This record gives sequence, C-alpha cells and structure tokens, in this order.
Amino acid sequence: MPMIVISGLPSSGKTTRAKELQKFFSDKGKKVHFISENISIANAGFAKNEYFADSQKEKQVRSDIKSEALRLLNKDDVVVVDAGNYIKGYRYELFCATKAARSTQCTLFCGIQEARAWEFNQQRTGEDVVPNGTNNITDNSNVPYTREIFDALCMRFEEPHGNCRWDSPLFVVFPDDTLELEAIHDALYESKPLPPNQSTQNPPLSATNYLFELDKLTQQIIADVLAARKIGNTGPVPVKSSQVKVEVPAGVNAIQLNRLRRQFLNYTKLHHATTSTLDKVPQLFVQFLNSNCNE
Repeated sequence: MPMIVISGLPSSGKTTRAKELQKFFSDKGKKVHFISENISIANAGFAKNEYFADSQKEKQVRSDIKSEALRLLNKDDVVVVDAGNYIKGYRYELFCATKAARSTQCTLFCGIQEARAWEFNQQRTGEDVVPNGTNNITDNSNVPYTREIFDALCMRFEEPHGNCRWDSPLFVVFPDDTLELEAIHDALYESKPLPPNQSTQNPPLSATNYLFELDKLTQQIIADVLAARKIGNTGPVPVKSSQVKVEVPAGVNAIQLNRLRRQFLNYTKLHHATTSTLDKVPQLFVQFLNSNCNE
C-alpha cells in the first residue's frame, strides 16, 4: 500500500537509505518492492552517463519506473522508489497515483553538500555490481558520474519541500544522520490515506465508444488552445465543460501539447474505470495539461 519516494542529489546516499528501508520493513514482516533507477538504466541497455546526457532516454526510464511503481501499488506491500526523482512534477504524478489508489506516501530527501557528494562519487570503482547474488540483474550504482553530468544533475535538481502536499510528509536525512525508521513507518501505516478527488480520478473505460470520444474531446481541447494562441491570446483559455481554464505557457507548441495528449490517453487506457461517463474528461485533461506544462 504505502510508497516511499526517495529524492536527492547524485551520490547523496539514496540507495544506501533505500536498502535500510527495505531491511527495516522486511524485518517487520512487510513485503517490500525495491524499484531502482540504477537497475532500470542498466536493464534498458544504457550506460549511466550516456543516459543522463539524453533527455529522451531519461523520459523512457522514468516512465518505466513510474509504471512499475503503479503496477505494484496495493493495500499491503511497501514500494520503495530509489531514484533521483529530481523533477517536482514527476513527484506530483506519483503523489496523484498514490492518492487515486487510496494509499499513503512519504518522501525521503537525502540531503548533502555538493562538494561532499562529489567526494563520494569519486570513491566509486566504476564497476557494475550484481545485487543479491543474482546473475541476471546489473546495478550501475557503483559507476561514477562524470563531472559534467554531476554538475548538470545538481543544477536541475528541484528540492522537495514539506509544505508541498506531494512531498509531504517529508523526512530529511544527511549522510551522518540516523534514519527515522519508526517515524516513517508511522507516517505510512498510522495515518489515513488522503481521499481521492476529481483531479486524481481515472476517466471511465467501460463504454465501447469511450476511447473514440475521449480522443475527440482531447483533440478539440488542443485545437482550442492552439487557435487561441494563433490569434494572440497568451492568457488562460476557457474550455467547454471544464471549470478550469487551460493555463499553459505561450511557448508550448503543438508537438508538445499532442505529446501530453498521448500520455493522457495512454494513462487512461492503463487504468480501468467503472463508469462510462465522459463528463469529467475535459476538466481532467485540462488539469493534466496545467500540471505538466507548468513544472
């Protein structure tokens, strides 16, 4: 049921803390699903520094990690997402998915000074390791970042904040600190899941023509936004059947909007709903656009 989202600069000790959490919850009799960015990158066939230098490869693996995390969400098991998770919009997507699943979530921020993180990075041997004695999983966590990639990741990092609902409850731990394991346990198991709201409800899929109508509705919304931009309207764009207006930056083009539309459609297909109504689709899609265009 609960999800722990780990976030931090490169070489800040994220995997070490993830393994601490894995052992702690396993010792308490919980089944723990350990999702590792380092393993996912290697399994996708990418070299570590090559991966972080290519935004398209990053998007591919981030999508794989999110899909795996959502697939494993259930009422009993613990899901530990061991990755940089440096984009606040991505953490928000995980939060919405957890909320829709009526589960609980917390964020663990591995704090560290950049200079010390670079020292830890230089101590890495550069060899892949095979975790848990297996022969078919490669973990590249022991591979050092190049200086260029390390600096770029530090610059792009969007630090979690406890006053943001998608990062809360937030636990901060530095390399020399003791991890607050019991506090994390209580945050996940002693608190009630947040009730799902309209922004986290999955659109329905039961009607035979639902996907066709869904495609038409989202296409029309994109067309309305582009038409408004074409005549010089750079402000919020009203959309039929949505109380929320589309508020995307004026620089967002048709290619970007249609890519987000496809992501919305794919997410809808993946998550089966229970009713055939299309009434909520315009507002759900507008909220999706606003969240992902204003990261």
